[in-house]
Amino acid sequence: MASQSSSFPDNSAALLAGLLDSAMDAIITTDTEQNIILYNRAAEKIFGWPASEVMGQPITKLIPKRFHRSHAEHVRRFGATGVTSRRMGGSAVVYGVRASGEEFRVDASISQLDTPQGKLYTVILRDVTERVNSEEQQARMAARLSGLLDSAMDGIITVDAAQHIVLYNRAAEKIFGWPAAAVLGQPMSRLLPERFRTSHAEHVRQFGATGVTSRRMGDGTVIYGRRAGGEEFPLDASISQLDTPEGKLYTVILRDVTERVRAQEDLAAFAAEASAIREQEKSRIARELHDELAQSLTALKMETSWVRDNFARAPEVASSKLAEMLGLLDGTVAATRRIAADLRPLLLDDLGLVPAIEWLAQNFAVRTGISCGLSLQDGLELDEPYATAVFRIVQESLANVAKHAGATQVEVSVARHAGEVVLAVQDNGDGFEPGAPRKPNSLGLVGLRERAQLLKGILQVASAPGQGTRVEARIPVLEQAA
Repeated sequence: MASQSSSFPDNSAALLAGLLDSAMDAIITTDTEQNIILYNRAAEKIFGWPASEVMGQPITKLIPKRFHRSHAEHVRRFGATGVTSRRMGGSAVVYGVRASGEEFRVDASISQLDTPQGKLYTVILRDVTERVNSEEQQARMAARLSGLLDSAMDGIITVDAAQHIVLYNRAAEKIFGWPAAAVLGQPMSRLLPERFRTSHAEHVRQFGATGVTSRRMGDGTVIYGRRAGGEEFPLDASISQLDTPEGKLYTVILRDVTERVRAQEDLAAFAAEASAIREQEKSRIARELHDELAQSLTALKMETSWVRDNFARAPEVASSKLAEMLGLLDGTVAATRRIAADLRPLLLDDLGLVPAIEWLAQNFAVRTGISCGLSLQDGLELDEPYATAVFRIVQESLANVAKHAGATQVEVSVARHAGEVVLAVQDNGDGFEPGAPRKPNSLGLVGLRERAQLLKGILQVASAPGQGTRVEARIPVLEQAA
């Protein structure tokens, strides 16, 4: 049962006590000296003190000791203002202390009333421990969520029902080039090429109407974003929707796939060019087989038929023709060996990489008349597939020199450094502009890059008109394969 001061008329005491004790908020009244004269049941429940133990006691009994002086001064200043009531603490947190000594946070308002017995101060307060704890937990969760969003590698953007941006993480800043401050609250269309803005808005509207939680955007087609600099770029994106009390929210998770799309385009062009190279090589082999082997074999057949028919009648002529046929056979065997060596030099399998490159350089110099110098690391040997790749890159580089360079001298070097094999072919020929459009039939460099890339290597070409050309390949080599 709450107690009350004699300031209240006797005939209203019971009614007032009932009202005060039914209140859900704590109600405490103090006199001018700030001693408690009213203390309802909600106050008993909140503070843990029964009314009998606090009536007539200073209000400071319910306040943490460190706030005693400031509270007394606060009440004194409030009494001097003449204001009827106001919230206590302002924006600061107000604390109480329970009978157990536990401190807790409260929301409180204070009012004053002048009576014949003096000024009375009434405080209405509410324990907000759970609410504050919940808010702090939500703040911590929001901070953690913000940290997670900002650590994500994909761009994450949330828009409201009007498609204005309400969340924009660091990855999105990096992808689009706009800082969060410049896009928050702005229409999502700011991040889209102008020609897609209408269709995007309709796409989101239709998605919102489906009720589907999430799905991939674009349906297999490439979609585009727009950077702060105006550059358009391809991206992968998925969209999800969430109904909230404030309205529907749409979240887009996106990834810049510029490099992937470029790689796919390069791969498609690469495959087409590689196919053209293979067909070109097949044509070359077919031409050599026809022009050399087939013609030689046809000539041998004709000569053999003549010898068979005329050997008895003209033995001396037949003997001469047999000698010619032996010479033709020698040439045919040599041509066969050369064609076979172009396809797969047996020297590489039998003696190793260094002798094979030496043979290649010597054969190149004899066939073309171009001086070919060699610089090969002592003891250099590689297992497959590295040996074949190095041999072919040197072979195809020398073939390019013979066809296009107009050179009089070429230098070939092969060595191993720091876990990779480095080879270079440098000529003193006409050179060219690497960035200039390639001639339709000039596919040699594509084949060289293909061989290097298949072994996770790189191939670089340095050239300029009148300054020759340098082809350099670097291919990582595993220790056990060296």
